[in-house]
Amino acid sequence: MKKPFKSGLLFSSEDIKIIMQEDLCPDQSLRSHILEGKSSFNLIFMLSDDISLEAPDCGTKFLFRKNQYILHYSPKESTAELWTEKIEILKYLQIQMSYQYISNLINPELNRENAEILENMVLNRFLFLHKNTPPEMTVEMHMIVMEIVSNTKRGIMQKLLIEAKIIKLLILIFEQFNEKNILESVPQTPEMIRKFIDENYHRNIKAEEIGKYIGMNQNIIRKEFKARYHTTIAHYISELRMLKAKKLITNKEIMIKEIAIECGYEYLQNFTRAFKKKFGISPERLRNNK
Repeated sequence: MKKPFKSGLLFSSEDIKIIMQEDLCPDQSLRSHILEGKSSFNLIFMLSDDISLEAPDCGTKFLFRKNQYILHYSPKESTAELWTEKIEILKYLQIQMSYQYISNLINPELNRENAEILENMVLNRFLFLHKNTPPEMTVEMHMIVMEIVSNTKRGIMQKLLIEAKIIKLLILIFEQFNEKNILESVPQTPEMIRKFIDENYHRNIKAEEIGKYIGMNQNIIRKEFKARYHTTIAHYISELRMLKAKKLITNKEIMIKEIAIECGYEYLQNFTRAFKKKFGISPERLRNNK
């Protein structure tokens, strides 16, 4: 039986609010609502597939795949609706931060670069990464989100942990969009391949799909990736999956079968075999020895 994530309000302070939403059996009549406070930045991570979002101040409806996210600034208090047409879990994490908190972090008066970052955030230039599609969570982002959801600290230790994780998420987001700008001005095939893999390693992706995405023959894709990173695409994907698996295995609230699925393995036996080959010990034994 699947153990659910904690749902509801996970953390609240004067400047930060974190809410985990998990509706187990949604139907077309059930809609989840996100409240965006006045002058607030909202990071929303989609943790289930095919989530629709409609917000009055955006003027359009968005459709998200699993592991996509948005960073949205709301100048006034507003309510967004989220729903899925599928009869399955509707799951997402919302991190709401006050304008003053973000401004204090970035310190726009320090230099022009900082001022431009805050300006881009306010103008909602972190909504789309490319082709008017929401950005994908990287491996590191996904692990940080899971750490936020599963953390058991309280009081000042919880506050420090949450703020540290938020800072790291923002750094990764800024880097992701900065890399996007560099790639648009000077296309670099190996970096584009690695970025695509980092954002999609949890799916059953192959060189053919990467080739279609980039517009290049899959044999050239394999050759250029190996020349730059001295490893094959398949081995790189496996390394990412095992890195994430080892991180999640210590959380005994997550079933090993769930970890296998999160890491892109349809069958548990394939996950167990890959894990044992990589670390010399089965997932179950490693978890029990912790």
